[in-house]
Amino acid sequence: MFTGIVEETGEIVARERTDDGLRLRIGADEVATGLEHGQSISVSGVCLTVERFETGTWFEVFLATETVERTYLGTLEEGDVVNLERAMPADGRFDGHVVQGHVDAVATVTEIESVEEDWFFEFELPEGYAKYVVEKGSITLDGISLTVADLDEGVASKTQRDRGGEAAEAAGRVTVAIIPTTYDLTTLSEKSVGDRVHLEVDVLAKYVERLLEARFE
Repeated sequence: MFTGIVEETGEIVARERTDDGLRLRIGADEVATGLEHGQSISVSGVCLTVERFETGTWFEVFLATETVERTYLGTLEEGDVVNLERAMPADGRFDGHVVQGHVDAVATVTEIESVEEDWFFEFELPEGYAKYVVEKGSITLDGISLTVADLDEGVASKTQRDRGGEAAEAAGRVTVAIIPTTYDLTTLSEKSVGDRVHLEVDVLAKYVERLLEARFE
């Protein structure tokens, strides 16, 4: 489990395609210190397993085909940067929110606005995910624990509205406010309109949905 508090950014220093997926070598300082084989680590919000490492210099992770297809990590090239967080220790401080590192989908940056020292980022959510987001609630984008400043749930298409009583699901847009520290210490400073980010909605929302579905079945 992670908290969404990014420890540092790392750089892709090597990549190797295999028949089964993709192996990445990521350069890092703090995060690459004290690692162990098999340890979990969040790479821009994707929970991966450390296979090899050189203390204080780099570590390697392997992405199975499913991970490559579900995330944008397969498109990264040498020199690209990623957000890094080691798994939370049982006696650690819980500063963010419950983050599993299980990417739900990929969202897209639709607007970036600088307001005095802060930044406002707007993201388009894939269809069907706005229902898991609430204003002032938590959301994970590229492994960063963020608070929802504004939510536009979007308008369902006519086809969706005409589905005989079924709940219409539409794409939505979410806005988050970014303080200077988060902007400077994460990959958000590298993002532009049109770029993609990994989305993980609050797992508590999904559990609540499942419980309610079971109750009314």
